[in-house]
Amino acid sequence: MENNYHIPVLLKECIEGLNIKPDGVYVDVTFGGGGHSREILKHLGKDGILIAFDQDPDAQRNKIDDPRFLFVDQNFAFLKNNLRLLGYKQVDGILADLGVSSHQFNEPERGFSTRFESTLDMRMDKQGKLTAADVLNTYTEEKLHRIFGIYGEVKNAKSLARAVATARMNQPITTLAEFKDAIAAHIPKGKENKYMAQVFQALRIEVNAEIDVLENFLLQTADVLHIGGRLVVMSYHSLEDRPVKNFIGKGKIRGEADKDFFGNEEKPYKAITRKAVIADVEELERNSRARSAKLRIGERI
Repeated sequence: MENNYHIPVLLKECIEGLNIKPDGVYVDVTFGGGGHSREILKHLGKDGILIAFDQDPDAQRNKIDDPRFLFVDQNFAFLKNNLRLLGYKQVDGILADLGVSSHQFNEPERGFSTRFESTLDMRMDKQGKLTAADVLNTYTEEKLHRIFGIYGEVKNAKSLARAVATARMNQPITTLAEFKDAIAAHIPKGKENKYMAQVFQALRIEVNAEIDVLENFLLQTADVLHIGGRLVVMSYHSLEDRPVKNFIGKGKIRGEADKDFFGNEEKPYKAITRKAVIADVEELERNSRARSAKLRIGERI
């Protein structure tokens, strides 16, 4: 099931990064197809525990039938509270594989991909209120400009926002075709796919509050990891990688590390790898999605 759902990226490197103890408690906060979770379970003994988080109902169909496996139907922004509810104040390792799973991209009605004609949805949590269509039709032109510019790093974000604001005055923009029609004049020739991917990334991040969720999650990890426990995070674009790099390196999402009275940096992690781990040539040939993956590993100190 998990193979066609989502091929886990940097699997070996993630498992090595977690430095698994057979009797430890580990958390996979992005369960998806369960590829990483199944591999973690192989390294756990009979007393080990794996807790998996996923808010997508599709992921629940991949739940693993194993007494050591616990599934939490929640967004990982609520990591600390849910671990407490299960009776775990601290754990030995946390893995996060950020972004969208291959399965979500491949389901036309989810609206994550520019390959299929569909309604503009993009909710990772199907119970969520806000859709991409809501963003396009209700946000002010200024707010759209900011989202396209910051989250999509779109070069002509201002004129793109204006095109959306103008088009929706005639009729709401609810489908991919309507959206493409509305912004056709602003899509650079020969770079259509890359441009639309950036625009879709911006909408998806806004719909799912991905940056806020990530920052909340990172701050909670320091509270729930044992000393010596590992935080392993895989990201797919600089907006995700930057806060992860900063938090592991400095203990802060933004700015410099705090210092104690003697001028020593106060930070919860030491970086296990100086630079981000990336996929090798072999993996890139097997799985193109690994192309943009960056893996960072921190150890709780």
